[in-house]
Amino acid sequence: QSFHGNNEAVVSTQSTGEVSQMAATQIAAEQRMTQQAITAAGSGETVDVASGLYPTLDSWMGLENQALVEFKALDSTTGALAPVTGSSVGTSAAEIKQGVRQIIGCKDPGSGKIGLSVEDISKGIFVSYVESGSVAAKAGLRFGDQILQINGVSVAGWNKKKTIEFLKKADPAQIRFAVRDRPFERTITCVKDSAGHIGFQFKKAKINAIVKDSSAARNGMLTDHYLVEIDGQNIVGLSDDKILKIIKEKSRTVTVTVMPGFVYDHMVKCLGSSLKKHMDHSEPTEM
Repeated sequence: QSFHGNNEAVVSTQSTGEVSQMAATQIAAEQRMTQQAITAAGSGETVDVASGLYPTLDSWMGLENQALVEFKALDSTTGALAPVTGSSVGTSAAEIKQGVRQIIGCKDPGSGKIGLSVEDISKGIFVSYVESGSVAAKAGLRFGDQILQINGVSVAGWNKKKTIEFLKKADPAQIRFAVRDRPFERTITCVKDSAGHIGFQFKKAKINAIVKDSSAARNGMLTDHYLVEIDGQNIVGLSDDKILKIIKEKSRTVTVTVMPGFVYDHMVKCLGSSLKKHMDHSEPTEM
């Protein structure tokens, strides 16, 4: 089952606020880490990057005293390392942020649906489908997002059926989600070589080979993972030809989002070809 909708409904996204105590704890921890980094930078002490979380690395960059060294892209013909930071729309859209965010939406006035479906994995609820132009798409829900709460109610331990039934009975005027960004996914930024290649092969979106000494290999690409986004654009359900076309049309630096095969297979097991065609594949836009 899935919830469908169209682009007539109005939604809004808000900052964390009163999402949960979990969110407050996360934010406080990140603030402490930032203050420690600034203090260490001013005193010349070494900053322990490993104690932080990788997706927060961008927040450390740009300190006046250069507490961290930003990696520069190498010659693309030698298998370049991608720069850690980036200012492109795609790179920003692909970022997997830490913490919990709150999304507020509503059901479509015409269909009474929101435009998403979910799967339960390891006692958690994850977004497995977001319909193009739907309320869910406009609100910013993405394939792989973990839903922690709906209208203030924790969904930990729920299954797919219970979650969908709860959404069906929810107030159509307002539905509040507490969401953690795509915990099973990771992003890898690669640099194309002189031939326009980034160094991996895939079949039915599954990575099955990595070119030795390529940018993909040097940046940590793994086999048995599925491509789920290119520069923040969802590609789940697209043919290999379309995925390859998207990669070719990108600039020299490409950010690829991948998901382990065993998780991906579970996420899409109930998605037929029809649903995949209607999934949101819109390109991210600059806000």
